[in-house]
Amino acid sequence: MFEAVENSFRGLISALQMAKLYGTEHAKFLKAVDQAYDGFQAAFRERSELIFGIVGEELAFEKEVMFDLSKATRPMIVFLKSRNIERLSFYRPMLKEELHKLLVFLVTPADEIKKEPREYLAAKGVKNIDLGQIKSSRDQQPGAGGGAGGEASSQEIYHSAIENFSRTLEDVLDDKEMDSLGLQFNVAGIFESLSSSHQDLLKLVVMKRYDLLTFSHILNVSILSMFFSSKLGLSREESLEIGMAALFHDIGKTYISRQIIRKIDKLSPEEFEQVKGHTVAGAGMLLKYVDSLGMLPVLAAFEHHLKSDFQSYPKTAFPQKPHLGSGIIGVCDIYDALCARRSYKTSLPPVVVYGIMLKEKEKLHFPELVDDFFKIMGVFPIGSLVALSDSRIAVVRQQNEEDIFSPQVEAVFPLDKKESLDLKEDKNGLRIDRWLDPLAEGQPYLRLI
Repeated sequence: MFEAVENSFRGLISALQMAKLYGTEHAKFLKAVDQAYDGFQAAFRERSELIFGIVGEELAFEKEVMFDLSKATRPMIVFLKSRNIERLSFYRPMLKEELHKLLVFLVTPADEIKKEPREYLAAKGVKNIDLGQIKSSRDQQPGAGGGAGGEASSQEIYHSAIENFSRTLEDVLDDKEMDSLGLQFNVAGIFESLSSSHQDLLKLVVMKRYDLLTFSHILNVSILSMFFSSKLGLSREESLEIGMAALFHDIGKTYISRQIIRKIDKLSPEEFEQVKGHTVAGAGMLLKYVDSLGMLPVLAAFEHHLKSDFQSYPKTAFPQKPHLGSGIIGVCDIYDALCARRSYKTSLPPVVVYGIMLKEKEKLHFPELVDDFFKIMGVFPIGSLVALSDSRIAVVRQQNEEDIFSPQVEAVFPLDKKESLDLKEDKNGLRIDRWLDPLAEGQPYLRLI
């Protein structure tokens, strides 16, 4: 299905390579332009537009991340990103002269170009090719804004993902076609941020647990699931797939009354049955999107509450061991739910969360995942505010897998006693005395982290 599309991009990259090697007047380059143009014409016989996106070092088209093609063309993908180009759009009827002008632009040194890519091409009379950056799924349309820009911060990535998913959820609830490519872009961007600056993103996970937004919980579970998966040794593709599935694991709760979800008192048997029904409802909602999302979101929605003691839900006719991805998502879901402040409960200290999960782990189909999770995440997660045994206030910066109770911290108060400390290596027996709730006794110190 995508052979002609892939060939068109390969032809573009080949012509770009020829331009970089031989210049834009050489016969080999001109021949490569002819071949690239023929490739685009073949693809245009099936589609009126071809829109490629680049996130991290991956190339995507429509609803697919093209991992194999990304590997084959990675140097050129990195080159395009260095020119602040993350989206390349080609529209029928594109002329060969327009393709030629695009390639000339791409090999012209950036300091010689005084205009944004779109402005430069427009000035050269190019009407059927558009270049820009990926900002959100709604920007991935013909004529959307582009231009230069710096690397997005972890906070921008986090909030962009929440906005993107909230719109996607609206499409699902309205029974509309889902922009799964836009969602894949966001998930891949989060994964890239985890690879380069996981401390910043995990710190956001800790802080955003307290804003009472359902979307924050969903995104937190997705981020934790990807980070956990990658640390377990799963491949990039598997980790991204699990991260996508995690975004939809609780989608069935949209069918439950908000009064029930936010109820402070104990749920009645009838209300609890409604809550338990979110697993089946969510799986049913996602079945129609299998072609674009795959089966794992369906499985995760259905299986993330399954336990081995047969007291879990949904009830099944026979013992069912869930998919490993569902197990990973389930552990991250329990963890974030226990950590979060809700209308019906206050925040639980990390040590209490650890104790609860350790006590309940034998009920899980993958009990070993709980031990693995805390070995990676530590008892006190990155970004936690803690009081040390010498009365200083510190923030957790990094974990020590050999001692999950003794992370690397930065003492931030008093200001004249600031320093970085590895509690595992501290010879004076310095330890964490207690966790500080960021909405209570920890609030005065938030500005210091």
